[in-house]
Amino acid sequence: MGASERLSAVTSLLSSLEHLTTQRQKRPGGLNDWAIAKHSHARYGRPLRKLLDVVADERTTLALHTARATASAALLLPGDGRWRGAANLFLGVSGALLYPTHRYGTDGSDQASGLVQTATGLARLAPTPQAQDALMWYVALQSNMSYLISGWVKLLGRDWRTGDALTGVMRTKTYGHEGIWRLTRRYPRSARTLAHGVLAMECLFPVLYLKGGRLTRPMLGGVVAFHIANGFVMGLGRFLPAFAAMHPMVAYTSAPRSHPAVAGRDDRMPAAVGLLLAGGVATAAAVALHRRLRATDNTYGSTVTTRHGNELSHDSTITGQDTGPVVVLVHGLGAMPAHFGWYTRAFNADGRQWLAYSRAGYGPSRRHADTPYHLGESVDDLIDLIEAAIPAGRQVSLVGHSLGGEISRRAAARLGERVHSVVYVDSSHPEQLDRSEQQGKNARFIEDLIRTTSVSLRLGLGILMQPPEWVRTLPTTVRNRAMAEYADHRVWTAALREWRSAERDFRSFSGPLARLDAHGLVLSAQHTVDRDPDHLLMHKDLADAHLPGRTVRNVVIEGSDHDGILTDPQLASEAVRHLLAFLGDTTTPAPAGQHSATAEQEAR
Repeated sequence: MGASERLSAVTSLLSSLEHLTTQRQKRPGGLNDWAIAKHSHARYGRPLRKLLDVVADERTTLALHTARATASAALLLPGDGRWRGAANLFLGVSGALLYPTHRYGTDGSDQASGLVQTATGLARLAPTPQAQDALMWYVALQSNMSYLISGWVKLLGRDWRTGDALTGVMRTKTYGHEGIWRLTRRYPRSARTLAHGVLAMECLFPVLYLKGGRLTRPMLGGVVAFHIANGFVMGLGRFLPAFAAMHPMVAYTSAPRSHPAVAGRDDRMPAAVGLLLAGGVATAAAVALHRRLRATDNTYGSTVTTRHGNELSHDSTITGQDTGPVVVLVHGLGAMPAHFGWYTRAFNADGRQWLAYSRAGYGPSRRHADTPYHLGESVDDLIDLIEAAIPAGRQVSLVGHSLGGEISRRAAARLGERVHSVVYVDSSHPEQLDRSEQQGKNARFIEDLIRTTSVSLRLGLGILMQPPEWVRTLPTTVRNRAMAEYADHRVWTAALREWRSAERDFRSFSGPLARLDAHGLVLSAQHTVDRDPDHLLMHKDLADAHLPGRTVRNVVIEGSDHDGILTDPQLASEAVRHLLAFLGDTTTPAPAGQHSATAEQEAR
């Protein structure tokens, strides 16, 4: 305990001294300006928000960091009194309170040191040796998990498996080092060997418990060397004392019980954790099954089987009492019809008839195609759905978000006169990976993210998934179903299948875009086009692909991002207002003497 608490005290001492020397970051305009940072905690309960307001006050923060620095320095002194337990608990609790107020400048080292300090504080004050051993086992198991999970998550990344990750990290501005990067370029085989060595060390960290603890010293020595290198090369200096603070307890728990230093050690903690883990696995399986049943429950009651054998579940408000175009909603990659919750509510209020569906593999829709997936399969499915579910003679307005916009564009080119209009909601473009340097570079990371999420959900980790912000802002009637689908690995498996096909398709696209004899509305999210101006030009291309004589509008929804343009109630309301106005203008007969279709470009 003494070694662990002293190492963690070094971490908290350095952390508080850093914050004390950068107080300007807490003032207006600083990186940790609480007037701005507090909004990220708006979903917390009022008592906790009030407490954080008090902690974030500049005077309170100054006092807490001064006290933390003093307590940390005191823990470095010799001694074994119970006051050390109180000092450790103070550091753990105060660190947890300060963490939300320092959005920038804190990292995993603060979390690790807080964990060690809380556990050692409780152990110092524990009434029995058995309780102390349980707490030391807790820290040791946390240490094992930190390395084990980090390693296996890396294993899912293609760059780590190929050994190219080290070169990639070294070329970044945040964690890179130009000198080391040049060495990895000069000696690529050695760089790959080193990357694979790091991967093996993390994935196999628990083997130090084998052979009676004989592997403990070499394994911990390798890990310490790893942290020293990270501190020098990547600037992660506090990680060394923070994670090394857990190593004495790893050494204590891995030593054989016959060793005099651990005689009488209580080892019931691993068995208790095993039982809890088994219960957690059972609970996770039950939650996953419940979500799967909810996600695949065809509450709509309507299904269409396409030429590929796929079964598409869909919901609609189509009746025979209207002759206007039916709005067909086509969701994006890894998305679902619930994303259009605010849109369908507005359509209902306006009397517009609509149809929303889940693509094959999403939600209750089933993919039975026996051929490798290609993007054209989803286009075929959409065409078959329209032919089967919408009365003959009724036109459609295809409203597609993200990849759904590109699927809609391709379907419109084949449906001909059946299409009244195409509405692109922050749509994809088939040349985006080539024309946009930003998107071209990010493509590989998107696949890694989707695959990692899919594998994690297959392992039952969906129980740990919290509802993302876009789910919490959807209409209450669709939130539970949206979360059930979002946490179902089938959605992510389908998304991975679609992304791989879309990437191949987009890379090979040679253009030009097919000309469309239909009206067009391009809704762009401001954050998308601000961060990637090339995408704004590609959105203009989508509009220009519509033939002259048709109504075509370009609208930028201010303040919106890629998801918020659908899911944020205010931003979605603004977007759907433009959509309804567009539909009204293009379906209302023009006055006598005026051409019914005029070319129009509108930017807002």
